[in-house]
Amino acid sequence: MVQILFVSLGCDKNLVDSEVMLGLLQEKGYTITNEEKEADVVVINTCCFIHDAKEESIENIIEMGRLKETGKLKALIITGCLAQRYKDEIRKELPEVDAILGTTSTEAIVEAVETVLHGEEYEHFEDINFLPPSHETRVITSGTHMGYLKIAEGCNKHCTYCIIPKVRGNFRSVPLEDLISQARFLVASGIKEICLVAQETTLYGVDLYGEKSLPLLLQELSKIDDLEWIRLLYCYPEEITEELIIEIRDNPKVCHYMDMPLQHSEDNILKRMGRRTTKEEIKKTIRHIREMIPDMVLRTSLIAGFPGETTEDHEGLLEFIDEMEFNRLGVFTYSPEEDTPAASFENQVSEEVKQQWKDEIMELQQEVSYDLNAAMVGKCMKVIVEGYLYKEQMYMCRSYMDAPDIDGCVFVSSEEELLSGDFIEVTITDFNEYDLIGEIV
Repeated sequence: MVQILFVSLGCDKNLVDSEVMLGLLQEKGYTITNEEKEADVVVINTCCFIHDAKEESIENIIEMGRLKETGKLKALIITGCLAQRYKDEIRKELPEVDAILGTTSTEAIVEAVETVLHGEEYEHFEDINFLPPSHETRVITSGTHMGYLKIAEGCNKHCTYCIIPKVRGNFRSVPLEDLISQARFLVASGIKEICLVAQETTLYGVDLYGEKSLPLLLQELSKIDDLEWIRLLYCYPEEITEELIIEIRDNPKVCHYMDMPLQHSEDNILKRMGRRTTKEEIKKTIRHIREMIPDMVLRTSLIAGFPGETTEDHEGLLEFIDEMEFNRLGVFTYSPEEDTPAASFENQVSEEVKQQWKDEIMELQQEVSYDLNAAMVGKCMKVIVEGYLYKEQMYMCRSYMDAPDIDGCVFVSSEEELLSGDFIEVTITDFNEYDLIGEIV
């Protein structure tokens, strides 16, 4: 019995690819293991979006490669973005790697495993603009009640700091009927919440149907029985339409939650980043969304220390954060990535200043989040149970306001046993900067 260990690094889009590959392998009779020492084959689905992600991928390759000496490991397979971008360097610098698959080569995973188990090296790369066929069958690793649905691949934006179009190709939407079929499989497997992901979800359908079709996709997904929540991630502000806002407002299954990655607020930085919007346009969009959907939760991500950013730009960003009061916010320090225009820009910001600006942004956001959470005390909310914390003797839950793995939680005590995936009603009784505390109604 051949046992395979999968290590999935990076984003939730990568996780979907890992789950598809796991499903293909399981269909062929391979056994999946979580025990390093038991693995005959290790597959690492890598990331290379920023420097830290590259380092993590390389460290995992080296660490797993050592199992050839200390465990029963026979072969090491590398897939994903790092494999796509640095295949020549991997071949040269990491001899422990037996097979390399590009970002569009998920279909080749079974052949790769069979080849390396026969002691041969293997390599497979499709055109990066190839869209692999959809598969309903996946091994769901995100939990028993939440799953990701990747609705598109690649990106056409070509922001100056981003390598994604070069490793993931142009924007390609997955056909709607394939997505509905995948979603039905997820729900039949016990999934109650589906998070829609892509490099940019708001452009869904433009390449296939000639128009933005995310509202239509939301309508069709909401017809699936037993699907409780649909959550939207990665919505670019300039692509948000009135039709989409109305669909979110009026569709009871769509969470009033939107992840809107902005990266910055100041026009000169947005322009240098290659972003296709302005500060005033962003403000107008946010205000309109909140007018239409007063309980909308907005999450954003920002970059601190982009080349050419000045203290004045940073202070402008802080004022913008204070004014917009994002419910959720994350920030990264700028990482100069080779083969991106921004890496060669003048006036690179020092690591010390980047970190200082990041810390100041998060300190301000803590204050914003604290005030927003304080306003939740006394309110009744529907939450989904995530699990039980034995030390604290509390259940960890999430409301519609909290995306899995990145946002806060609602902690609830209960004398009766609750199961992961249960939906319950709670009243909020207390809070801190990022989490809420509630009692069952």
